Amino acid sequence: MTRRTFFSFRYKNDSWRAGIVRNSWVCQGCESAGFFDSAEWEEVKKKNDSEIEKWIDSQLKGTSVTVVLIGADTYDKKWINYEILSSYNRGNGLLGVYVHNLKNQEGKTTAKGKNPFTKWDWSKTKTGMPKVYDWVENDGYNNIGKWIEEAAQQCIKV
Repeated sequence: MTRRTFFSFRYKNDSWRAGIVRNSWVCQGCESAGFFDSAEWEEVKKKNDSEIEKWIDSQLKGTSVTVVLIGADTYDKKWINYEILSSYNRGNGLLGVYVHNLKNQEGKTTAKGKNPFTKWDWSKTKTGMPKVYDWVENDGYNNIGKWIEEAAQQCIKV
């Protein structure tokens, strides 16, 4: 079953890496959400917090899984945390994918970031903390569909 999937990522530092992940997902005939062009993001950033939250929630509509692309500085980002929390509250399956080993447009990789899921207490969920993979080391191109389906099947709702 194809899942409509929301991809959460740090736009400023990881949009190129996120594009690589997205393109592999779309090439496999799947639908993604959470991707937008830089002009749209620049407009959204000008809004107040309430409007940004509504915009994120509208992007999440119709999705069943949220994939958090973990870069060097994803951990402390306000809107990534909001996307995780909102996804959880919707009942979306969650998973993380480290993207630090993917090269950016300049051919550079970056440092491995902290797992943002470690901020929360997952002990009251059925499955515990969401699974996290490394795109390069765990062959994300060939396994992203399987990871997404597993996340959907292991819905984290209490």
